[in-house]
Amino acid sequence: MGQGHGWEGAVLKLLRGKDFAFTVTGAEDVTPRYRRLRLTDGGMLAATGVHPTMWVRLWFDNAGKPHQRAYTLVDPDPANGTFGLEFALHEGRASDWARAAKPGDTIEATVHGTAFTEPDPAPSHVFAVADSASLPALNSLLDTVGTAPATIWFETDHGTDGLPLRTRPSLHDLRPVPRRGAPLVTRVKESLPDLLKDQAAPYVWIACDTTTTRALTTYVRKELAVPRQRVNAMGYWRTAA
Repeated sequence: MGQGHGWEGAVLKLLRGKDFAFTVTGAEDVTPRYRRLRLTDGGMLAATGVHPTMWVRLWFDNAGKPHQRAYTLVDPDPANGTFGLEFALHEGRASDWARAAKPGDTIEATVHGTAFTEPDPAPSHVFAVADSASLPALNSLLDTVGTAPATIWFETDHGTDGLPLRTRPSLHDLRPVPRRGAPLVTRVKESLPDLLKDQAAPYVWIACDTTTTRALTTYVRKELAVPRQRVNAMGYWRTAA
């Protein structure tokens, strides 16, 4: 591909990561802090296939050094080789690129490590913990589990108005949690134990910052004794030191 990806890229190559080049075809500001891009896939979907919550690593230039961040595909279309990416905007190289992106711009990407195993048996109830960074993955999950009811704790600095949440009031209990003043871990621990009672096949999905994800995953597995195969967890970002 065009530029070297440093030691991270070398490791991914050894692990058989596949490289592609994407091209921006459109951009939309969903809210002042949330931006959606449409892209062509450079042959990726035909080569890799597609699955729920599928993500890719995008490579950005950061003062001459390669910098990678992972993003979930939005509405991938293998027949036409297109998909969307959504960015929760904040300070940082990835957000800067997304703000300025316009049709014709290209970006390099690596596919490696992405996987999703659909729960078997199907969930009797989904318990999801997410935030704006993992919103595309949450939407993909909700599409996948179909008519299963879900309780969703969604951490946000600015509320959920305007965000493209694919929740249905008749099926999903959306619980916004302010990022400041009401810790997400505390809110989940307050209500999840009672909600899990009498659930024949619960499914817990956690995708927040690394620290929160680790804390809740340990709690759900060890203290609530939810079987490992019924828990899917991934840290989506790291808090600043």
